[in-house]
Amino acid sequence: MDTIKKLRWRYATKKFDKTKKLTSAQLNILKEAFNLTATAFGLQTIKLLIIENQELKTALLPHSFYQKQVTDASHLLVICIHDDILNTDVIDLYDNIKDLRDTPETILKPFRESLIDTVQSMSVEKRQNWSKNQAYIALGNLMTVCAIEGIDSCPMEGFLPLKYDEVLGLKEKGLKSVLALPVGYRAKDDMFSDFKKVRKPIEDTIIEL
Repeated sequence: MDTIKKLRWRYATKKFDKTKKLTSAQLNILKEAFNLTATAFGLQTIKLLIIENQELKTALLPHSFYQKQVTDASHLLVICIHDDILNTDVIDLYDNIKDLRDTPETILKPFRESLIDTVQSMSVEKRQNWSKNQAYIALGNLMTVCAIEGIDSCPMEGFLPLKYDEVLGLKEKGLKSVLALPVGYRAKDDMFSDFKKVRKPIEDTIIEL
């Protein structure tokens, strides 16, 4: 299948086949795809939780408005943000650049200092919102990769983040949950899988100048 055909195949899966599980190879692809997601300045102030444990998924169900995708999917992916962006995050980024690219300190220093100034000029709330924007980029990237790999997914904002944080012990990890993405395989009797995709005509969504 070509790329567009795969994207048309994708839909927000309403019912997963709970007997089918993703392979470790498929999970590795999703891990790599998440890690390769574009983020502002390459800071990567987001993390991905991959939840397979059924008891844990069941504990999250009431905090997901009882959406069964959470428990029936092969794995539940939860995209989190750092609860703050620190100077050390910036320093670690440029240390990594220096190690991987052997970039001279004289080149890196002004960029490092400029980014630290940018981060410090924001309130904690603005820094968190900035990270949330990166989380949505990661969600879109994961959904596209899932479609290409023939993996079903269902993007979810409909859950209670504070309750997720509590169940998953995220506060102790310095994280906050933002988005969820159950992944796996659609059930054969999910009637929504055969529905025609409803979109505006392409000329109503694209402007060429």
